[in-house]
Amino acid sequence: MSFSESLLTLLALLLVSGFFSVSEIALAASSRLRLTQLAEKGDPKAIRVLRIHEQPGQFFTVVQIGLNSVAILGGIVGEGNLSPYLSNLLLGIVDNDTAQTVGFLGAFVFITSLFIIFADLFPRRLGMVNPEKLALWCVTPMLFLMSVLNPIVWIFSKATDAIFNLFRLPKTRIEQITSEDILTMTKAGAKAGLLARGEQQVIKNIFDLDTRTVNSAMTDRERIAWFDQDDSDATVRARIIAASFSTYPVCDGDIDHVVGYVDAKDLFQLVLTGQPINLKSEKLLYTPLVVPDKLTLAEVLEKFRVAQEDFALIVNEYSLVVGVVTLNDVMSTVMSGLVSFQEEGLIVKRDENSWLMEGVTPITDVIQALEIDSFPEEGDYETLAGFFMASLRRVPRRTDFIIWAGYRFEVLDVDNYRIDQVMVSKLPVGAPALAV
Repeated sequence: MSFSESLLTLLALLLVSGFFSVSEIALAASSRLRLTQLAEKGDPKAIRVLRIHEQPGQFFTVVQIGLNSVAILGGIVGEGNLSPYLSNLLLGIVDNDTAQTVGFLGAFVFITSLFIIFADLFPRRLGMVNPEKLALWCVTPMLFLMSVLNPIVWIFSKATDAIFNLFRLPKTRIEQITSEDILTMTKAGAKAGLLARGEQQVIKNIFDLDTRTVNSAMTDRERIAWFDQDDSDATVRARIIAASFSTYPVCDGDIDHVVGYVDAKDLFQLVLTGQPINLKSEKLLYTPLVVPDKLTLAEVLEKFRVAQEDFALIVNEYSLVVGVVTLNDVMSTVMSGLVSFQEEGLIVKRDENSWLMEGVTPITDVIQALEIDSFPEEGDYETLAGFFMASLRRVPRRTDFIIWAGYRFEVLDVDNYRIDQVMVSKLPVGAPALAV
């Protein structure tokens, strides 16, 4: 074989080896999710790649057979043709033994470098750029090779399976997309500008519904606007003007004895038609949905769906009403990434380094507003007021403060043992991590 023929043979071997390398990395790096989307659109090649994903053993066996065979042939060609050629070039300069040694080493380094660059590094990096497209391109010839080499593949596959069985290792690829995987993808999309920050936050809020309890979204007991069933028409109208809500509980004496609830639309219709408001009327009262305060927001949504309701009373283990929640409250929690805190009224940004927050502000909203990682013992409370109680181990008083994550949280107002307002100030760099 002449020198030119050797070079052409080496070029062909490099192309074959590059094809196997691209096929290997394209299958390994291709996204099953994207391939599934292509398969659902009717792409037959995507369906074939997905089948290989499920049982990749034979595929990788063919790849390794091809890579190792080509590498051996490349060594033979280099040793048999390039090495003597380089040795002859050196005979006039050095002695015969040195020329033979240098020729062998030169051919070895040259061929090895070619295979490392053009049969390994370049095709693998190429396969990482667009793995799905290259996997679709490679699947047909690879299936043909798997069919042709089936007897050899069967022998190697069985030997490999025996080793897997010996060490009790899984043979199939486990494809399990978790919520953390989805959130990681949305963060990457937001960072790349493909997804708005608010949209990414909404997706995160949806997953948080499984962990956030109903207490974080409810209107607490002290803020509930309710009617006594014996209230007069004038009293009802005055309370509606003072506290405008879509729904009002109707009680027998106090908030812990709820007999039903009324819809503001029904009250408005009575007012517009000039009819008196009678809170004892069965046509006006609805039976409330009652849920325990330990439910998550996801569970509350399911309760709303089953009961065909959008309003619920929240009670504790002593059957005392601790708050009310509406479907709108839950959805506002989900949409908090698209709705400004000023509109919600719980967090008001005073300037670049200070915020005024209400004690009932959900701790997850505080984390989002301040862009900090977490709070200490975060699972033990739901609100900013709970953070103070858990940290101080007592009922907070005015001027009490906590320093956490570079922020100073100071109680401004306490109303009947309940934290009303908190001032949050950003501290200069170097402030203590935690101080009470």
